[in-house]
Amino acid sequence: MKQRPGPVVRLATPLKAWAQRFAVLLLIGATFFLMLMGKVDTVVVERARVAVLDAVAPMLDAASRPVASINQAFDEARDLARLREQNAALRAEIERLSGWYQEAQRLGDENRSLRGLLNLAPEPERRIVTARVVGDQGGTYVRSILVAAGTREGLAKNQAALTGAGLAGRVAEVGWRAARVLLITDINSRIPVLVGQARDRAVLAGDNSEHPELLYLPPGTSISPGDRVVTSGHGGVFPPGLPVGIVVAVTEQGVRVRPFADWAHMEFVRLIDYELPDMIGSLSSGAAVVNP
Repeated sequence: MKQRPGPVVRLATPLKAWAQRFAVLLLIGATFFLMLMGKVDTVVVERARVAVLDAVAPMLDAASRPVASINQAFDEARDLARLREQNAALRAEIERLSGWYQEAQRLGDENRSLRGLLNLAPEPERRIVTARVVGDQGGTYVRSILVAAGTREGLAKNQAALTGAGLAGRVAEVGWRAARVLLITDINSRIPVLVGQARDRAVLAGDNSEHPELLYLPPGTSISPGDRVVTSGHGGVFPPGLPVGIVVAVTEQGVRVRPFADWAHMEFVRLIDYELPDMIGSLSSGAAVVNP
């Protein structure tokens, strides 16, 4: 015998059909009702919105955690692959540098042995002061910088100014707390240098351009782009061997050198006293005494 539906089922069936038929209208009406409530009483709507956010936030957080974990796993996989590539590159670099290190050790031992055999006079001591660049007086007619160090730190005129890459200039003026460094690109700068493996002598002359010029090259000198330029030590201002720059142009108009120092990113310079002026002064005084 077929069982008849109960009163609850009989009542719910037409309500369900009516809700399905007028669902869109109900949603539109609810939307207008909420908009009207937002205009009438914003405090109530704001509290309701906050309550909904508080209720939904934990569910959204729980739903987003798997996606975040997957994204994190992909990021870690990419980082791991990149780290492996960097590790391989660093291993190759270490192997290459190890060979250079062994060669440098061998040359250092050979140099010390030869110095001992020749009884070579020791190099003059040097004193280093690192100072911050606080001003740039670069312009059309002058190329110099101001540094926050002076005589109270032991600075004196003609001391060498170097960056981490190479020679930047020399101390031209010294005050108690500051000093002016004349850059090697200034038109008043003249530096005796050696060029290339043949170590041809020349003078690096600044002309207020980015690439100073080599002057007084011996006739028949063979110079090509890529040759290194270092100080020769003549004149007693700079010691020999300080890196200056690299030859970038050899034309009929002259030989141009790109300095190693980066003027655009110069924040600190090392001001080095090689005690060479004192040695030359002592030699001149001794010569004056011998030959009055």
